[in-house]
Amino acid sequence: MMDTAPRPAIAAEEEGRAALYELLASLLSAPPDSPALRTLAAMTGGSAQLGHALAELAGAAAQTDARTVEREYNTLFIGLGRGEILPFASVYRDGHLNGQSLSRLRGDMNALGIERAPGQGEPEDHAATLFAIMAGLVRGQFAAGREPETQRRFFDRHIIPWTAQFLTDLEAAGAGGFYGPVARLGQVFLQVEGEAFRLTADDRGAR
Repeated sequence: MMDTAPRPAIAAEEEGRAALYELLASLLSAPPDSPALRTLAAMTGGSAQLGHALAELAGAAAQTDARTVEREYNTLFIGLGRGEILPFASVYRDGHLNGQSLSRLRGDMNALGIERAPGQGEPEDHAATLFAIMAGLVRGQFAAGREPETQRRFFDRHIIPWTAQFLTDLEAAGAGGFYGPVARLGQVFLQVEGEAFRLTADDRGAR
């Protein structure tokens, strides 16, 4: 997505959130090349559930190669005519491509000052694009700024309603391969994000 505002400095925790959204966006938009796999393999996790998911992805990256991951990606998302998984909000929410979910997203993107990236071929409701938008919102890259309420509203309207089922489908289809751990990282991270947004909203309501 295009930046429409200067990027301000943000706290390390917020940059970590943005980096995870960006990582998911990158892995869902294209298969990682060899340098990217080496970077992923060097990641270290922690004791928490998110750390375990990162460590699992690092292990998967260390045990594969770019050609194998590219074949897996093509089978999952491209295939002959179409892949096993269609990672679009409209498919999961409306039952077909280019549905009302895409129209609502475009309206919200316009209101937030978010422009479609030049040369972007896929509809904007692709999971990778939505995660990239969340990364931009966390970093304050768009005209809308980085207000937590803006992030929460976009998350609730365009991420939560369908990505859990999408990631469950991806985990099943990618079992035994690289994209199974990608799906599990997405599941854990979005659960953490959802809980954080809920706690923030509860705290604000209690004041």
